Amino acid sequence: MAVGKDDVEIVKARIDKRNYRRVVLHNSLEVLLISDPDTDKCAASMDVGVGYFSDPAGLEGLAHFLEHMLFYASEKYPMEDSYSKYIAEHGGSTNAFTASEHTNYFFDVNIDGFEEALDRFAQFFTKPLMSADATMREIKAVDSENQKNLLSDAWRMNQLQKHISDGDHPYHKFSTGNWDTLEVRPKAKGLDTRNELLKFYEENYSANLMHLVIYTNESLDKIQNLVEEKFQYIRNTNKSCFHAHGQPCKSEHLQILVRTVPIKQGHKLRILWPVTPEIHHYTEGPCRYLGHLIGHEGEGSLYYILKKLGWSTGLSAGESDWSLDFSFFKVVIDLTDAGHEHIQDIIGLLFKYIELLQRCGVHKWIFKELSAVCETKFHYQDKIPPSDYVVNIASNMQFYPVKDWLTGSSLPSKFSPSVIQMVLDQLSPDKVRIFWESKKFEGLTDKVEPWYGTAYSIEKITGSGIRGWVLSAPDENMHLPVPNEFIPTDLSLKLVQEKVKFPVLLRRSTYSALWYKPDTLFSTPKAFVKIDFNCPYAGKSPEAEVLAHIFTQLLMDYLNEYAYYAQVAGLYYNINHTDGGFQVTLLGYNHKLRILLETIVAKIVTFEVKTDRFSVIKEMVTKEYQNFKYQQPYQQAMYYCSLILQDQTWPWIEQLDVLPALQVEDLAKFVPTMLSRTFLEFYIAGNIESHEAESMVKHIEDVLFNYSKPLCKPLFSSQHLTNRVVKLENGMNYFYPSECLNPEEENSSLVHYIQVGRDDFKLNVKLQLFALVAKQPTFHQLRSVEQLGYITVLMQRNDSGIRGLQFIIQSTVKSPGNIEQRVMAFLQMFETKLCEMTNDEFKSNVNALIDMKLEKHKNLREESAFFWREISDGTLRFDRRDYEVEALKLLTLQELIDFFNEYVKVGAPRKKTLSVRVHGNRHSSEYKAEASETHSAKIDNIFTFRRSQSLYGSFKGLSGQMKL
Repeated sequence: MAVGKDDVEIVKARIDKRNYRRVVLHNSLEVLLISDPDTDKCAASMDVGVGYFSDPAGLEGLAHFLEHMLFYASEKYPMEDSYSKYIAEHGGSTNAFTASEHTNYFFDVNIDGFEEALDRFAQFFTKPLMSADATMREIKAVDSENQKNLLSDAWRMNQLQKHISDGDHPYHKFSTGNWDTLEVRPKAKGLDTRNELLKFYEENYSANLMHLVIYTNESLDKIQNLVEEKFQYIRNTNKSCFHAHGQPCKSEHLQILVRTVPIKQGHKLRILWPVTPEIHHYTEGPCRYLGHLIGHEGEGSLYYILKKLGWSTGLSAGESDWSLDFSFFKVVIDLTDAGHEHIQDIIGLLFKYIELLQRCGVHKWIFKELSAVCETKFHYQDKIPPSDYVVNIASNMQFYPVKDWLTGSSLPSKFSPSVIQMVLDQLSPDKVRIFWESKKFEGLTDKVEPWYGTAYSIEKITGSGIRGWVLSAPDENMHLPVPNEFIPTDLSLKLVQEKVKFPVLLRRSTYSALWYKPDTLFSTPKAFVKIDFNCPYAGKSPEAEVLAHIFTQLLMDYLNEYAYYAQVAGLYYNINHTDGGFQVTLLGYNHKLRILLETIVAKIVTFEVKTDRFSVIKEMVTKEYQNFKYQQPYQQAMYYCSLILQDQTWPWIEQLDVLPALQVEDLAKFVPTMLSRTFLEFYIAGNIESHEAESMVKHIEDVLFNYSKPLCKPLFSSQHLTNRVVKLENGMNYFYPSECLNPEEENSSLVHYIQVGRDDFKLNVKLQLFALVAKQPTFHQLRSVEQLGYITVLMQRNDSGIRGLQFIIQSTVKSPGNIEQRVMAFLQMFETKLCEMTNDEFKSNVNALIDMKLEKHKNLREESAFFWREISDGTLRFDRRDYEVEALKLLTLQELIDFFNEYVKVGAPRKKTLSVRVHGNRHSSEYKAEASETHSAKIDNIFTFRRSQSLYGSFKGLSGQMKL
């Protein structure tokens, strides 16, 4: 029975039609029940109020290790990985994460599978089995996860900030754990890691520290009965909440300048101050207010000045690493090469801006404007997947009173100048910590952080020294932002005459095609606009593609100080280059969307190359290409797979090679050429009427095509771009070996791709069903049992309507060739399981896949991405899911087995595979020994291979579909 209910009203969004109820079970477990009759997915999240801050000394990573172990088995469900298998077979997903003061477990699943899934989930917290055998294997999995992070600058710099703090404070700890902390060191001290694990669980996993959120389509009463039945047996030991008493930084950890060497190219400043945690003043929002101003990008802002001086390419500001007991305010500045040489000036300008805030005082109008933006964002928030929603709320429940469980800190409403001033005063030269990252510090440091091996040195600085930097910094005209004209005032919904289910081709001309879909599902005052500029000259060479990339970055750069106001107000935009041109995307409140869209188009029409900004953007793009080699090995393998399969794509190394020679004149000549022949494909959706959509398109056509000296001309019929994909030969196994581009990388990776064929409903559902049935067994066998590596995935692949499967595995313990042998062995083993599948098991999996296909889109962004994929691929099957559901209903078990035998089975005569093998430094000898194998053909040169292969036909312009 629930022993208490609260009469406190939980604040929820105006458009939120879900029902909520807070209950407390007799064991003090606090629960939020959410009833959503419209949902087609159920979810749950348990947030346990213990994290890595509670790790015992000498057992770093124990809380994280426990998080892994709870997934294995329980007394009630003793079969290993049966929980994850059940979730996968019922159309769901599951995961967990360990934070400093809490650990969160969550899952989602199809409606029919929810009750048993919840019962299995509840066993995590009542009677889990943590066998000795599983313990050893999962220590290896944690170590593999840590190996994945060792060359990640984000992980390295986060740990360095923690390392340079009080060694006795929990903030100092290493959170992930590895083989050394969970096996070698405990054993040396005579400790049994499994015994310590069980002890940690017994001492910390108490019901009074847990918060549970349940999200289903059932009534609140039914959910409550379910929760009481499943979770009443969790022990309550009345464990006290952990508090990290004291501050993590003593005086010796403040007023420091830390020089450190990153993995990637580029320079960065991270400037931090210990401040009062905003959680204690979340309705006043002091860090939000100060982050809004210090991180602003409009004219007169700190970033605007740094950008104008050519010193920075990005800046962010706000609260970071907060807990109930301490917090940091952080400013992160991405530096150019020139900025790296003016570090004192940049820090001086930051403190000058802080002094400006001190002089100007706290402004009520700025707070009210920020509050209004936050209020609109909350009340018109998009629905998100239930699993994300329950995680957010369960995490909030640890820290906020009941009425604010849904809002958290997202609604600052109480104007308190004294609270904002208090935090502003804490941003002083006397408390600052400065972390300066650059590869230029290689060989100039004298210390090494122990967990990630990050090289660094520490220099003490003084408040008077910083004040000297302020005085010598450039005298720039900094000022506060002006009132935001992009804040929407019309949030009304347009009347939709008929319930349109799919996009329609509303308008077509020689210049453009307009696909239109009014909002009939989400009832929010938002719109989505996508414009694909199909420019044949943009992708004709590596040089052209790089110039198109620089063009889009410059366009964003020119728009930034104006369009930043739109983004603050909830109207987002992006401009990105594509293989065949570039795309403009807008998403947000529709009220003032057209103003921003027309401004973007005007910038395209009047585009000119500014020498100073060209130099900055060229430098930034160069570093992007240089940093490709620091991608994870599995990402490199996926890139090579795409490069082999997709015709008319250029390698990153050739693009990097052409960059140094590019000059302003090259771009000035290229842009008019690129735009001279163009076709525009529009997708406009949401809270926009059809005549408005047509009017937008007509205006853009007129501006680009119909002036006396038009910027663009229509494409010739032969110029319309098509996406062609290599057609692998039946019965052939191709493999492409490569060394990892980063010689320091220990991980190797395999992408094993199985090509199935062209988009076809009957074939698609067989492929999808096989992927669903085999996904969890792949993970269990290759990761859990064989311990190949933390990243072990089986997923579908779609290249412009050409379908296939891919195994993606990253490992330090096996070479790519060995991993491939294990994949083959798995497929041989799985063949037996597939042939032994019962009709009931088959039907259960079919029903799970049908449920997944009938799942409604959650928001306009998700729906638009689905329909845009159909448009960009040229498949145009907007009703795809309906047809695939009908195909699934007719599918038989024998047809699935036949599909496996024809396309997937080892040695199948029609099977077509491509394996990309990326070798880390642990397996360099295997790379050197790679040679053509029996029944396999080695690819020595990607482009020679690509030219020798036939191509699939493109879906663009097929009969019965739009012909351009």
